[in-house]
Amino acid sequence: QVQLVESGGGLVRAGGSLRLSCAASGSIFRANTMGWYRQAPGKQRELVAIVTSGGSTNYADSVKGRFTISRDNARNTVYLQMNSLKPEDTAVYYCKLQFYSGTNYWGQGTQVTVSS
Repeated sequence: QVQLVESGGGLVRAGGSLRLSCAASGSIFRANTMGWYRQAPGKQRELVAIVTSGGSTNYADSVKGRFTISRDNARNTVYLQMNSLKPEDTAVYYCKLQFYSGTNYWGQGTQVTVSS
């Protein structure tokens, strides 16, 4: 069984920064992809950024140049550094771990609120 624990959400003014963390525990295999998704009220959950165990990254166009995803394989932890935050970044942010077999796990979510 795998558990994901997120932290780092909160309230910030537009232009500010936050750093999200997601620590995975349990039966973790090195070959996996970890990422962040978000869901705003009334909207579908969307990809924010993902990083493979090899370090390859992919970002949503809306966050390119502002957000940076990284991971510490030794700690099974993924981070999301969010800079120049905008009110439209307000959402619940979810961590996801996906094994290459297709099995995936989600965290409980952390609220990020950006005030204008």
